[in-house]
Amino acid sequence: MRPSLLDPLFAPATTLDGVGSRIAGLISNVVPADLANRPLRVGDLLFVLPHSLIDRTNRPEVAYAPQGAIVTLALTVGRHQPPPRGRKNVPYRVYAFDETGEIALTFFHARQQWLEKILPTGAEVLASGRMDWFNGRASMVHPDYIVPAAEADTLPPLEPVYPLTGGLSPKVLRRAIGQARERLPELPEWQDRSVMARHDFPPFADALERLHDPATNEDVSPESAAWRRIAYDEFLANQFSLALVRARTRKLAGRPLTGDGRLAAQIRAALPYTLTPSQERAVSDIHDDLAHDQRMLRLLQGDVGAGKTVVALMAMARAAEAGGQAALMAPTELLARQHFATIAPLAEKAGLRTVLVTGRDKGRERRAALESIAAGEVSFVIGTHALFQETVRFKDLVLSIVDEQHRFGVHQRLAISAKGDAPDMLVMTATPIPRTLVLSAFGDMDVSRLTEKPAGRKPIRTVTMPTDRLDELVERLGNAMAEGQKIYWICPLVEESEAIELTSAEDRFAALKTVFGEQVGLVHGRMAGAEKDDAMRAFKEGQTRFLVGTTVVEVGVDVPDATIIVIEHAERFGLSQLHQLRGRVGRGDQASSCVLLYKPPLGETAKRRLAALRDTEDGFVIAEEDLKLRGEGDLLGTRQSGMPGFQVARVEFHADLLETARDDARLMLNRDPELQSERGEALRLLLYLFGKDEAVRLLRAG
Repeated sequence: MRPSLLDPLFAPATTLDGVGSRIAGLISNVVPADLANRPLRVGDLLFVLPHSLIDRTNRPEVAYAPQGAIVTLALTVGRHQPPPRGRKNVPYRVYAFDETGEIALTFFHARQQWLEKILPTGAEVLASGRMDWFNGRASMVHPDYIVPAAEADTLPPLEPVYPLTGGLSPKVLRRAIGQARERLPELPEWQDRSVMARHDFPPFADALERLHDPATNEDVSPESAAWRRIAYDEFLANQFSLALVRARTRKLAGRPLTGDGRLAAQIRAALPYTLTPSQERAVSDIHDDLAHDQRMLRLLQGDVGAGKTVVALMAMARAAEAGGQAALMAPTELLARQHFATIAPLAEKAGLRTVLVTGRDKGRERRAALESIAAGEVSFVIGTHALFQETVRFKDLVLSIVDEQHRFGVHQRLAISAKGDAPDMLVMTATPIPRTLVLSAFGDMDVSRLTEKPAGRKPIRTVTMPTDRLDELVERLGNAMAEGQKIYWICPLVEESEAIELTSAEDRFAALKTVFGEQVGLVHGRMAGAEKDDAMRAFKEGQTRFLVGTTVVEVGVDVPDATIIVIEHAERFGLSQLHQLRGRVGRGDQASSCVLLYKPPLGETAKRRLAALRDTEDGFVIAEEDLKLRGEGDLLGTRQSGMPGFQVARVEFHADLLETARDDARLMLNRDPELQSERGEALRLLLYLFGKDEAVRLLRAG
């Protein structure tokens, strides 16, 4: 049960004065919380924080008010000029003046009666808003405030600026946030005193007060003590819930998985290469974990092409040696089939059977596969989300491997675990994640990193090219194809959009087909699964040598003899995504190239992004740069998935607090696993406040 103390914050936002369902819908667009499965609450408004301040104390005279500045002018109202009758598109102007000149206060669709009431001719008033100069004439369109000179003290001297959305006025939002703050109950302190002192944190309520009623611009900076305090609260709630998942998962005692190494040796013998030092380290880490009776919870991070699948296969071999089954779950059918194509032949060399389970399988074939899994005749099962389905039963699942973890949430991680008797878990990601983000998303896991590329891989030459050299590029690609090379061409859209002037995959396919004929193939996310597979197969087998596609080829597509990738409108992609796409080439022993085709002129951020990609192939360096350029929010494009989209905390500003939060959470859980102490009770409030209800349920479930 949620503590009743928090009830005022959990009431629907529509209980606030002036907030009906329409306004609540608009506010939902600026609230940083994940509202996917619930209505907007009063408490959500507390964490809509201002990003800057308007200084209403800036009071020049009309002639000295600079263009574009927000100013407050002391004026005398001169005359009214309503629009001519029937000309609604002409604004209503009220001319006012001071000793230095005249200004037109301009209103569109205004009511004359209302304007005559608030701006009577001859009245002394203060008008505050943005200054405009046009042909030497001063104007202020829809002033933010108009007050009689006698009521100057009612004008807010400093005004916080909140994020807005179309149709939502700043006044309505500020009023709603003000009411939410009034409903904040007196809460006990959940932070450790020594942490508070070390970081100079104010109490929770004071921090919110300072952020919503700032006295200086520094107060609304993410680096202010007030913002850092709330960010730390959020990190602590996040790390607590991860620590609880970890404790719960570890509590389900695993069983030691040991083997004689015979099957692993047969698989190694079938490999056409030797493992890299970091692959060997990762295999050793995993085998050590599996040998314990505590469940393994390990994250395997490897850059594009670093050889994660082989490390996973070595772990699966150990599971088979111990007499159990292993399951590998991938986020897309394309990726699941790719893993199956890599793993099944190698497993067969060791006498092990592998089956593929996807949502597309039907009828007798599917039944036969499910029966053989349930009977234990299959050692390795590879599939998509379809592995979650109740119809999939294992005889003895001892190892779960989840690929591209950032596309699955913590709860899906628990769901696949439920398929066996507390199976060990290995999670893999090809998206290099900065250490700070690893902590925030996978704080409950041990981490292994693959840092080298497999032997024989050549570096990828990356060049940038403006779109006005397109004809020259196409000619060069024709020469490359004549030499037997294969080419990817990636576009950001499936089809032409009037809203965005970008070339779509379908248009580019049509254009290239007129040059290269049947050698050009097309693949995109809107095609049926079978069509996509056919397009990929044709490319892989060489029936087509030029594949035009969208980012559907971003993850897991393996065509070792593809040596050139062109990314059109490269300026529209994120850095990590560009790096992922580049990783589609350079997978064989031939030299490869990546062409970043951009439409000039480039903005500053796009320039830095493309330069970073040109300068390095190290995915971890690129991920750190991406974090600097655009923050954690969409580094992995994962607002809807398992990655934490923080409401207040910003990893690029507050990363130093993450480790402290993790240590604090783990220490607290060791001391008070049921959160029964005074601080433990306060921490329960914190978990509810940041939407970690699931964590509290785990506490109760023990």
